[in-house]
Amino acid sequence: MHVRTGGSDGPTLLALHGLGATGAVWNGLVERWPGRWIVPDLPGHGRSEPLPRYSFGALAAAVAEVVPAGTTVAVLGHSLGGVVALTLASGWFGVRVSGACGLGMKVHWSDEELARAADQAGRPAKVFGSRDEAAARWLKVSGLHGLVPADSPIVDSGLVEGSAVVEHAPGGGASTAGRERTEGWRLALDQAAFGVGAPDLDGLLAAARAPVILAAGEHDPMCPAENLPDGAVILPGLGHNAHVEDPAALDPLLARLGDA
Repeated sequence: MHVRTGGSDGPTLLALHGLGATGAVWNGLVERWPGRWIVPDLPGHGRSEPLPRYSFGALAAAVAEVVPAGTTVAVLGHSLGGVVALTLASGWFGVRVSGACGLGMKVHWSDEELARAADQAGRPAKVFGSRDEAAARWLKVSGLHGLVPADSPIVDSGLVEGSAVVEHAPGGGASTAGRERTEGWRLALDQAAFGVGAPDLDGLLAAARAPVILAAGEHDPMCPAENLPDGAVILPGLGHNAHVEDPAALDPLLARLGDA
């Protein structure tokens, strides 16, 4: 796994990004943490290697390996990263968690949504002819369109330039069945990660052995306030990627994690 660390002496924050993104989305927030921080690219994202199979437990086990032994961490996760944060809070993976915050976690999934995600997981990676095309796709997949400029280093963290093997299905025109190595740009995201499934929020909360905070932006379409239990923190005026839109708005969440 690719991991960045920094900060000064003090409590340690483990920040976990959402599906499709990379650890670079936390750049504006970690500097606000009064201590040390650990920011990985989740498996199959950015510069981290993929997993043979994706589940919340497999992701949590991989993340646990990058936390130094004996270190107590406060875990802040966004979307998919939030589920992993709560999974780590169970204590099952050998990480000492003082508190966990799940931001913008999608907890209600319809059968249709799960079917679409499974279909996406089974598709081969698409290769784009230019960086601009690949950047536009990455911004859409990560939910950062309109929040991060296409030429940002944050976008670069989610793209790979070079060759890739593309599967061609039989069909008309110039396409033929088989495998072809194509040059261009593609997302660093492993498509199979879309198949991780839906979280069991009640089960995660019951298993947690550390204080848990749930939060979401007021206008988050992925995590409406009514889908969260009483006591959840709603961030006024913000959407799904609240930590990118306004890192300062998360200061109260950081303070609660620091106190824990």
